[in-house]
Amino acid sequence: MIKKTIFYFTAFMVISLLSVSCEPEEESFDQSLLIGKWKSGTLFYKYLSNGTGGTWDTADDVTESEAQAFTWTLVKSELTHIHLLEIGGSVPKVYTVTELTSTSLKYEDDFGVKFSFTKVSK
Repeated sequence: MIKKTIFYFTAFMVISLLSVSCEPEEESFDQSLLIGKWKSGTLFYKYLSNGTGGTWDTADDVTESEAQAFTWTLVKSELTHIHLLEIGGSVPKVYTVTELTSTSLKYEDDFGVKFSFTKVSK
């Protein structure tokens, strides 16, 4: 009886350790690389170092001076935009960053929609 109990306990511990050690670590990105103006087609995002920014789409005849304001945070790989509406209120959007370099930004939302940007200025 004791041998059986020790065997099951040992098996349980081994399985527990293996399942914990197999979890992938969340990637972490340097938020200073995000600062600047990014472009994807006619869509622009500008990230400022104080955690604010703006977005505009030239296809809609909107310029940078008319950009929709947002605040942003980047924690590990989670990029959060909180878009500030002119009529009051805000709309949060959360993305998972998959690539962030000095020239490339890629992220996706919870629905699997992927976005890809190229840095055009600091």
